[in-house]
Amino acid sequence: MSAATPAARGRYALEALSGDFGFYVGTSALLAECRSPMQHIEIVDTPLFGRAMRIDGCFMTSERDEFFYHEPMIHLPAVTFGRPRSALIIGGGDGGAAEELLKHPDMQRVVLAELDADVIAMARTWLPSIHRGAFDDPRLELLIGDGRAFVEQCEERFDQIVLDLTDPFGPAVELYTREFYAACRSKLTPGGVLSLHIQSPIHRPETLARIMASLRSVFGVVRPYLQYVPLYGTLWAMAVASDSADPLALDAATVDARIAELGLRELQLYNGAMHQALLAQPNFLRELLAQPAQPIVAGDALDDPSLDPENLPALQIVSA
Repeated sequence: MSAATPAARGRYALEALSGDFGFYVGTSALLAECRSPMQHIEIVDTPLFGRAMRIDGCFMTSERDEFFYHEPMIHLPAVTFGRPRSALIIGGGDGGAAEELLKHPDMQRVVLAELDADVIAMARTWLPSIHRGAFDDPRLELLIGDGRAFVEQCEERFDQIVLDLTDPFGPAVELYTREFYAACRSKLTPGGVLSLHIQSPIHRPETLARIMASLRSVFGVVRPYLQYVPLYGTLWAMAVASDSADPLALDAATVDARIAELGLRELQLYNGAMHQALLAQPNFLRELLAQPAQPIVAGDALDDPSLDPENLPALQIVSA
């Protein structure tokens, strides 16, 4: 008898990225779940990715592929800045972004503002290989509450601000507006950097273009970069924004020298060559970003139904 197929051994978690595209991930067990006042959080075990977190049916991170997302999100901007000493994370309740920031030897203070305490609780218990004890590092301060309100009210400035957010629909849209980016800019030190994900250029190009327009209306330097994230099922885009720090000014040798000087170890993706590759823009992205796009402003609701999982069709696996 032949070995059992994955479908026979377990079940699939299905996720739609748009009305025309979705993907599945084989799962072997539901390890934990929590229905917080805000969202449905699950920890599933998968043969391919190990433990993974899902929120409202969307995959957020996994043990075996988190570096595809966290390393470029954190280190490309941080190395561009030089030697960051302070950072603010909005979102990022899985702890992966904090863990990467805390690798930087001069880092003295990281503030993590997460809206949902249950995300942190689930990650702390079930995803130790992602946060690697970052939640217990004395340099990390956890704030449970509205990240936008914290940015608007705090008087502190940071070398790096990371927006590790859910997709821009519902109330989360306000964290993608020109006004919020301006508030973040006012909380950066001179030469400070903002990093964030800006959606998929394949499945949500119009939304990506509007986010880029919002950033460009506030910052003097805005550089998009591309990364395939296996758990997200597609090519994903991120961006770094600053008044003066420009990642394009660094060649591969300079990046490698800075990594060595900083003593950044256990990097699985980021190096000098990858720094250059991430920032390289294919022609289709250049053409997209050359088209006029309206910045997102306070009160906007994005005309992109794929951003809200409730608007996407139910998926099923159909055999041939």
